[in-house]
Amino acid sequence: MKILLVHNFYGSTAPSGENTAFISEASLLRNRGHSIVEFTRNSDELLHQGLYGTVRGALGTVWNPVSLRKLKSALRKIRPEIVHVHNTFPILSPSVLYATSDLNIPTVMTLHNYRIGCSAATALRKDEPCTLCLDKKSVLPALRYGCYRDSRVATLPVSLMIALHSARNTWKKNVDAFITLTEFQREKMVQFGIPEASLFVKPQFLENPPDPLPWQQRESKAVFIGRLYTAKGIHILIDSWKKWGKNAAPLEIIGDGPMRDELMSAARNSEAASSISFLGNLSHAEAMRRLSSAKLLILPSLCFEGFPMVVQEAYAYGVPIAASNIGSLPHLIAENRTGTLFVPGDAESLLASVQPLFAGDKQLRILGVQAKQEFDSKYTAGKNYDILMSIYASAAAHRGAKLN
Repeated sequence: MKILLVHNFYGSTAPSGENTAFISEASLLRNRGHSIVEFTRNSDELLHQGLYGTVRGALGTVWNPVSLRKLKSALRKIRPEIVHVHNTFPILSPSVLYATSDLNIPTVMTLHNYRIGCSAATALRKDEPCTLCLDKKSVLPALRYGCYRDSRVATLPVSLMIALHSARNTWKKNVDAFITLTEFQREKMVQFGIPEASLFVKPQFLENPPDPLPWQQRESKAVFIGRLYTAKGIHILIDSWKKWGKNAAPLEIIGDGPMRDELMSAARNSEAASSISFLGNLSHAEAMRRLSSAKLLILPSLCFEGFPMVVQEAYAYGVPIAASNIGSLPHLIAENRTGTLFVPGDAESLLASVQPLFAGDKQLRILGVQAKQEFDSKYTAGKNYDILMSIYASAAAHRGAKLN
């Protein structure tokens, strides 16, 4: 099958799971014999143009006629059977969807976030969940609060993009199938107005999963991997360890962010100080080495999350997960099967969920075995490929029905 993949890479200064997912999916398709052509842009183009790049990016976010013209030209030359769009922000813009529609090519779009209805893309405001724009199908709340980069000026072009393409029914008319990463995200998109029949759930995957470290060779420790800021709930995790005190299990904090100094000070002045290690940003290989040697991953998020790649990585290593019962996480972590859930923002609830697991090793080990089984049943490349092919078939059938 000849497939054209469309993606706007985020800048190199902001490492992105979306970029990684795009590269992984392109490799998945190539490795299975498909002819893959990539139509991409990179946000670094704007970064290197200073003020001109900022203005150009703002204008292009709403509608980019150059992207539309170039993609249409590429489609005429390549004649793909499927076009799969990942990210169009900020350079490509949703205008590219009109190129595929005009030429009647089946089009699939992966929703890595909530940007088609949320200016912040994260359904997050002031580090707390917010779905006002999605629920009201309006960009006015975003403009009022300046949700994108905490700036009304920066929010304006993103909101105009959403308003324009909502008014033009761009999503409904030009996309044959949408991919969401979780059932939770699918539900939110249905509420936003995307036809339920066009929404399909396809999670992340690992092409070459590692072999789990034997349980007896692991350390009796917990690990957190992520950015150190409020929405990730890292302060709640530190508070729970402070309550645990001098007998707390070892906890490794991998990552950096604006709360690092505050968190380190709080940990240092507690009885659990010797149990908490701040390791900063590590290479992916080193972070995975430490995760693989752990007996629990903790995700204390206060936000909805999308599909954290560390979830599939933990499962691949046979590491169970303790997570906040919020957003997509309860759809990914099964209570008493692959981990445990606790009340988001509640240090006591987190502690009550985690502490008993370290009191005896048996339950954690069982959860670890079941976590690996979860990976094998849902997150392998083979499983993911089968889902993707069925989505492509649905998109082609939908486009064919339109033509008839």
